[in-house]
Amino acid sequence: MVLETLNPMHYNITSLIPDTMPVATVPILILMCFLFLKWSHEETSSIPGPGYCMGIGPLISHGRFLWMGVGNACNYYNKTYGEFVRVWISGEETFIISK
Repeated sequence: MVLETLNPMHYNITSLIPDTMPVATVPILILMCFLFLKWSHEETSSIPGPGYCMGIGPLISHGRFLWMGVGNACNYYNKTYGEFVRVWISGEETFIISK
């Protein structure tokens, strides 16, 4: 009899979760999505350069500097965006000025 009460298959697991649980999670998920979009949004800059795009832009920019080296990456960004470019190196906004 003791083993029957300790057996987890004896209980119906769905009776332990209240019916209001899914209703309460919808507003929380919507709030989390809104906060994530607000956190990842960055105002557009008048300085040309790769976009922020939820943090992917800085990762790509930093990866390009690691992969190509500083000189080649600077030349690439200058050919693509012009003489004054905004990029990210190690998570910090960096400006490349060349002529």
